[in-house]
Amino acid sequence: MSAWVLPDHIADVLPSEARHIEELRRSLLDTARSYGYELVMPPLVEHLESLLTGTGESLDLQTFKLVDQLSGRTLGLRADSTPQVARIDAHLLNRQGVARLSYCGPVVHTRIDRPAATREPLQFGAEIYGHAGLEADLEAVELAQACLRAAGLRELQLDLADVRIIDAVLDPLGLPAAQVAQIHAALTTKDAAGLQALSQGLPAPARADLALLPTLYGDASVLAAARRGLTPSPALHAALDALQWLADRVQGMAVSIDLSDLRGYAYYTGVRFAVFARDARGPVADLARGGRYDEVGAVFGRKRPAVGFSLDLKELVAAVAPRPLEAAIRAPWGSEPGLREAIAALRAQGQTVVCALPGHDHQVDEFHCDRELVPDTARAGAWTVRTL
Repeated sequence: MSAWVLPDHIADVLPSEARHIEELRRSLLDTARSYGYELVMPPLVEHLESLLTGTGESLDLQTFKLVDQLSGRTLGLRADSTPQVARIDAHLLNRQGVARLSYCGPVVHTRIDRPAATREPLQFGAEIYGHAGLEADLEAVELAQACLRAAGLRELQLDLADVRIIDAVLDPLGLPAAQVAQIHAALTTKDAAGLQALSQGLPAPARADLALLPTLYGDASVLAAARRGLTPSPALHAALDALQWLADRVQGMAVSIDLSDLRGYAYYTGVRFAVFARDARGPVADLARGGRYDEVGAVFGRKRPAVGFSLDLKELVAAVAPRPLEAAIRAPWGSEPGLREAIAALRAQGQTVVCALPGHDHQVDEFHCDRELVPDTARAGAWTVRTL
């Protein structure tokens, strides 16, 4: 095998795509800042126990491990930045009020989590700590919407779920963890036959609830159907009320609800959401994913309400239209009087000036030289920009 062949699902990013990603990164960070979010930069590598504490088995399997040559301790390459940001909130900032934090940086996965994905996403995220009310959930949804709109997407759909729905059905039963995990897996795939087999021996109301849950997806009317059909309890109605509150207040996006969607169950503690873009290039995918995870800071000794979202900029740039080439000015290379000063002045004005080196054509992928710098025939030692 050639030494330059990269590992599976790892790729170089070439000039035009790299420029687009960088422009999106700046745009999204500026959007988060406009909402009052402060930028943090957690490290790419940490002690494994700090990186994985409280995150669940799925993140453990996604994390590359290595040995620190200085201490001999096991380190991990982060697969998700949220636990790190929770540690920053809990121990470094230690604020009593609300903290709004954003971040953008690479994460590394041991395996892909969806077809055509990369194992080295560029993760952008924004998180709110310290507010337990649904106002924070709504702000996270609205910021995710604003970020996707800043990227040029318009036909957005919000998909809502809540992990407390299944908890309201199963928690009173005291089932073994293994059986609960099997039920979760069957619900996620809407496996009616599997659910029927797994619910054998359960009380009749629980069997009926499990049979109904996979059918409860669609528009906000499924919430009324859930109230009618599922066994009532304070926990169930609290979750349904939260979903209704959010669905009533979201603007500019179609809203769908799936009460059996348990993706990220071990991570989230309440409302979970995903934002899809129907005008995305390629298959419609959930480009932004988030929700409430109030337990994330507990392992750091400071349990704080938390809600947020993240997205992969590499995935996002593939979903939006390519940006036009950057306009540039072509200039000769030389020492003629006034040439270097003219080039410096144009660059100081924010223009891109590309010097054609002697004996070479200028080959680029992301600049369109629509003008050139030429001697001003009316003034000795002066230069002027001419449209090509």
